[in-house]
Amino acid sequence: MLLSQLIRALGLGGLDTAADPEITAICPDSRRIKKGELYLAVEGLHTDGHKYVGDAIKKGAAALVVSKNAIKEHRIDKNVIDLPIIEVDDTRIAASRLYSAFYGEPQRKLRVIGVTGTNGKTSVAGLIAAMLTLSGKRVGSIGTTGCFSPSGRLDICPSDPNANMTTPDPEELYKILDRFVRDGAEFAVMEVTSHALSLGKVEPIDFEIGVFTNLSEDHLDFHENMESYFAAKSLLFKKCRSAVINYDDRYGRKLADKIEIPTYKCTAEGRSTDCYAEDIKLRSSFGIEYKLVSREMRLRVRSLLSGSFNVMNTMQAAVTAHLLGVKVADIKETLAGFSGVTGRLERVKTENKTDFSVYIDYAHTPDALENLIRTARSFAARGQRIVLLFGCGGDRERQKRAIMGNIATSMADLAIITSDNSRSESTADIIADILSGVVADATYTVIEDRREAIEYAIKNARRGDIILLAGKGHEEYEIDREGKKPFSEKQIVKEAIERYLS
Repeated sequence: MLLSQLIRALGLGGLDTAADPEITAICPDSRRIKKGELYLAVEGLHTDGHKYVGDAIKKGAAALVVSKNAIKEHRIDKNVIDLPIIEVDDTRIAASRLYSAFYGEPQRKLRVIGVTGTNGKTSVAGLIAAMLTLSGKRVGSIGTTGCFSPSGRLDICPSDPNANMTTPDPEELYKILDRFVRDGAEFAVMEVTSHALSLGKVEPIDFEIGVFTNLSEDHLDFHENMESYFAAKSLLFKKCRSAVINYDDRYGRKLADKIEIPTYKCTAEGRSTDCYAEDIKLRSSFGIEYKLVSREMRLRVRSLLSGSFNVMNTMQAAVTAHLLGVKVADIKETLAGFSGVTGRLERVKTENKTDFSVYIDYAHTPDALENLIRTARSFAARGQRIVLLFGCGGDRERQKRAIMGNIATSMADLAIITSDNSRSESTADIIADILSGVVADATYTVIEDRREAIEYAIKNARRGDIILLAGKGHEEYEIDREGKKPFSEKQIVKEAIERYLS
């Protein structure tokens, strides 16, 4: 693609140079740049690509995209660089527009649904995709558990191998959307994070529907406070034609009052809204049942998903799918057969060798941890212990650690405090923060090594115990100072059962 064709996406008009090279690829990493590629100097969270303009030129970059403000700061002398230099206000937004253009603006050929919020994104997005698929639609999905085209799972290669790319960087995102189009997808269902919105990753995408699940304390190391976090989430709804909002959440109500697009407000708490749940029955460990009533439909929902929070998740998914043209019968069938998303209150299959149960869940925020324990308590019989194993991530907001320590030790019968992606921090220091919040006379133990902690839980399990392994969920790795290492909680549980109980 010619450089002149690419930069039209930036709204800058024509080139101010006679040179119009053929661009073979766009690259934001000077270490990977090849001859004929466009070097994109992105101002990152940890480093600034403008520092490496010289390296990119030496490796054969055909043109440069740089920030106007960085020209002087990094002493980039345009008079001595014999390459086209494109100056932009924000290289992150430029990245999204350029990659979108390079791949032929694939988002314009798809009906895109965005799901945002602190908790529930993966479940809601998974349900919407499943409903669309059952109705005969070809669907691509992007989220925490991976990217799936109609042809199967797609591998993505984030620039940071330790990053959890719920919403991939533009370099990967628009390539994935292009793959969806080439595989015949009609819909793309995306989890959209606050980071992605703040950093302009989805700037060129117009969403048909935006779904807001809830907002609770998370990512405050990036956003600084809840209002900034909320403002970031709200950006999605400036790009949507309509919205489906959890009206039981106080931030959901605040959002519904400020946006000016058709909005479907959902409640499971009896508020007067567009869609509500009544006659709710939490059927122990076997799921939920309720009557869903909206402007356009009424149906009796029976779902295998457990927990009161899944009333809202299933309701929002149902409303969204119906707005997209899915028939009520297909919605009802999907809800009845959907057994859950990997790593979301997922029971580990132990081949009936145990008289206790083990569940894996991604809960890594105070709100999610509390919901997890409440859900387990709702299906626990008299005398059954709730054993909670959890830790807190390193290089992330410290303020939630004590809160989670308090929740764990006040609500679980036994808390096992351990590691969870300590990254560059000391596990001992993270645990010390957690311990500052434990309640007096609580029953808990500390085992720094997560594998040993899981083995301890299995070895010391009592009849009827409900063991909750919180924090990792779908993740098959552990990150520490040495990097990312394979770590499968399911495999560790099964090996521990074989070792100690066979």
